Amino acid sequence: MKPGPRNLITDVAGLRVGNAEDEVIKTGATVLVSDAPFTAAVHIMGGAPGTRETALLAPDKLVQQVDALVLSGGSAFGLDAASGVADGLRAQGRGFQVGDQRVPIVPGAILFDLLNGGDKGWAENPYKALGRAALDAASGTFPLGSVGAGTGATVDGLKGGLGSASLVLENGITVGALVAVNALGAVTMGDGPAFWAAAWEMNSEFGGHGIGTHDPAQEPRPEARMGENTTIAIIATDAELTQAQTTRLATAAHDGMARAIHPSHTPFDGDLIFAAATNAHALPDAGFDALRLGHAAATCLARAIARGVHAATPADNDILPTWTEKFS
Repeated sequence: MKPGPRNLITDVAGLRVGNAEDEVIKTGATVLVSDAPFTAAVHIMGGAPGTRETALLAPDKLVQQVDALVLSGGSAFGLDAASGVADGLRAQGRGFQVGDQRVPIVPGAILFDLLNGGDKGWAENPYKALGRAALDAASGTFPLGSVGAGTGATVDGLKGGLGSASLVLENGITVGALVAVNALGAVTMGDGPAFWAAAWEMNSEFGGHGIGTHDPAQEPRPEARMGENTTIAIIATDAELTQAQTTRLATAAHDGMARAIHPSHTPFDGDLIFAAATNAHALPDAGFDALRLGHAAATCLARAIARGVHAATPADNDILPTWTEKFS
């Protein structure tokens, strides 16, 4: 396996990512979209999730494909970002056809960034506009760090951020990850700069600091309160998958979150992973290649988490330093 040419989730052909942010509020939204509907699924392991239309993604439900996936800040307010995306897609003539109407299917998930130093005194919910702006900005290339849904994200002791990574398997299938990192846990070891995800780093993509040291007996020291966290992610592939297989891909990808964030999947995080399959390429070996996909998904996600935090940039009124400010 090796990273794709961009080392972004958009190495999966046909996918685009758009970001929009408000620097005063310290928040934003991120959208993953394709020119055609794609198979989607979800797996939730955190104890405090916030979601839209995730029940629809179960393998036994009527709609098997979606038009876009949305990650947003803003806690429950941020669920409105998907409404802005749905409006934009409807204007494009996209959506599930019912009679003479089209209804865009846009599942979404949110993270909590309401106590990060930004001005939250808005008169009107800003997230619908942020979602529409993110859709309008969708492209094959996009920046990482303090952008989109990662704008106001934090982790233990550092600013969080938006991360992405990709892998091309030996069979030619591509897997990519997109993640907004906003965890109760830590992404670096102890008091040093080394990332928990270091064992999976490729080409010094988040600094090349190697494996750090930590005290395995040290207990977590969370200062956040219930619901003030959540890491939300999307795994995508160009493999041909059923919705049940796509669900298994999302499930396997949670290993990557556990590799990169300590602790992860806590009662206070809403940790969630969407999976998306564009169905462009049949799996050469339907059995063993499914295992390869799950491993690649976990590896991509671990790397994407570290890349998002590594790329964070400082802004006015930040309550935590960036990785660069603390360690460079």
